[in-house]
Amino acid sequence: MHRLIIDMIKIFLLFMISACIFYYALQLMHKEYLYIHRFDPPQGPAVKVFQENNGLFDLLPLNFLGDE
Repeated sequence: MHRLIIDMIKIFLLFMISACIFYYALQLMHKEYLYIHRFDPPQGPAVKVFQENNGLFDLLPLNFLGDE
């Protein structure tokens, strides 16, 4: 019985240590990706693409397509 309790404590400590390591690894990855800007303006000969809406009637056909 005494050996069983010691083994359970070892497994619990191993689980807690590995969970803490996993948590802090996720935190480090989050901090690393936090400073990466995915939407940087294009550089070089890239073409900027945009769509200009002229008014309310440009969006009218989209309302009819959404109701199907």
